[in-house]
Amino acid sequence: MIWLDVLVQGILLGGLYALFAAGLSLVFGIMRLVNLAHGDLIIFAAFAILLVTATLGLNPFLAALLAAPLMFAFGWALQRFVLNRVLGKDILPPLLVTFGLSVALQNGMLEVFSADSQRLTAGPLESASIDLGPVTVGTLPLLTFASAVLVIFALNRIFYTTALGRAFRAVSDDPATASLMGINPKSVFAIATGLAMVIVTIAALYLGMRSNFDPSIGPARLLYAFQAVIIGGLGSLWGTLIGGAIIGVAQTVGAQINPEWQILAGHIAFLIVLLIRPRGLFPRAVD
Repeated sequence: MIWLDVLVQGILLGGLYALFAAGLSLVFGIMRLVNLAHGDLIIFAAFAILLVTATLGLNPFLAALLAAPLMFAFGWALQRFVLNRVLGKDILPPLLVTFGLSVALQNGMLEVFSADSQRLTAGPLESASIDLGPVTVGTLPLLTFASAVLVIFALNRIFYTTALGRAFRAVSDDPATASLMGINPKSVFAIATGLAMVIVTIAALYLGMRSNFDPSIGPARLLYAFQAVIIGGLGSLWGTLIGGAIIGVAQTVGAQINPEWQILAGHIAFLIVLLIRPRGLFPRAVD
């Protein structure tokens, strides 16, 4: 039963990593942009939720509801007025700009919030658990995984059943032709980044309730997100969920063998998948 519990806990941990990765996968799938500031944006959203909880005295879930529209607006403006200016065939300018944004966010948060670790208080939810017979799972990890599934399901519904989704697919496949059909690629890109920031807010909510965070941990969250995206296949949202689960299971198995191996085991799993499937498990065709 110990190994069954390890497996279940790893899959549930993968839900958090999938939330880290979903926004990154969405942005890459639509505009082929690798956002190096993605992890720092997750921490930025966590501090935004913390600020709302401290100011208004709300619980983290209500605070996240208030923070999400603000993060959408921030993402929209960031893409519309900054990132759209550097998108093109050369991938270097967007990488440099997002790297600079990462540095600026880290230093800005350090100045405003200090280097002290913070945490979002979830009350009784932090220790609540559900008995499933062979294993007992925490309510918060289970809620995290369920939220990851719902987020990815919603993104797929938007992507394949709505007019906005058709616009996403059109500008992803051929921005020039899409513009001839009356679609403004730059506006669509801005909406996509705004939507990614809403997902970032959800990821930040669960990160903040499950562990401490500080301004310096963004790059590590980016690494987990990037690994989940690569394992699942670039641009594949459901693949992102599977990639997160693989990393989560590898980490819990590694921790069960030796607590010092937890992070290393996740990196080894990532390398093994790359050796077997260099383009990931469920790659989306990229022109």
